[in-house]
Amino acid sequence: MVTVHHRTTTIDGLEVFYREAGPADAPVLLLLHGYPSSSHMFRHLIPALADRYRVVAPDHIGFGRSSAPGTDEMQYTFDRLTAVTRSLLADLGIARYTVYVQDYGAPVAWRLALADPDAVEGVISQNGNAYEEGFVPDFWAPIWSYGDDRSPANRAALVPALGREAVEWQYLHGVPDPTTVDPDAWEHDLALLARPGLEAVQLALFADYRTNRDLYPAVQAWLRSSRVPVLAVWGRHDEIFASAGATAFLRDAPHTRVELLDGGHFLLESHLDEVVAIIREWRGTW
Repeated sequence: MVTVHHRTTTIDGLEVFYREAGPADAPVLLLLHGYPSSSHMFRHLIPALADRYRVVAPDHIGFGRSSAPGTDEMQYTFDRLTAVTRSLLADLGIARYTVYVQDYGAPVAWRLALADPDAVEGVISQNGNAYEEGFVPDFWAPIWSYGDDRSPANRAALVPALGREAVEWQYLHGVPDPTTVDPDAWEHDLALLARPGLEAVQLALFADYRTNRDLYPAVQAWLRSSRVPVLAVWGRHDEIFASAGATAFLRDAPHTRVELLDGGHFLLESHLDEVVAIIREWRGTW
């Protein structure tokens, strides 16, 4: 049995929760979660890879068990989430790592890579976007509208994204057999989203998401110049980030391994064993 440690540290007055497992001297795998989840989404992946990695999976500020100050106390941006993650890595003495990204984890990782290009040894993108081709237009239209104009009407159009129906949908859409997805996954997220002040926090990050698109040319240039190994393992039926976002990596990192599996946005809930096997095989080639 692999021992997974559940730790909390303080960074800039904020409590940062993270899960950690594996040998202290092993190559580091940094797991960065997406919306509306937390490191909880990696609860099964961590022990499956901890035999060969030192696995570290933090909760972003505003998510999971990390601090979630109100928007009157802190400005929520992807720059801020990245700054906290970068400080956590420094505190843990981590200078080199492979990063596994999903959803919101991707723009945090891209900022880390641009700030310290040599730190990233490899990229595993599981429905984590770096290309315009990855956006499903119907899903993203209200987010772009809110980023352009934080009007009451545009805000009202996004509030349902925090509710039960939308969160369940994120887990179940595109999954051939929904009974393979543990309902505790979305119940965990919903309980944490219900905390006071979280609606404003999440809306602030929705509005800031537009800044991530501005980074894409620099990220793509980094992929070309660094020739960092890339694995894009994707739920092909994702209606948030289309599979075109996975194949687009080939344009700037032609060595990318692309695996399109028969799942949706939260692929680990339904295809954990396949993802683990692919990572193990891919990692053994470099």
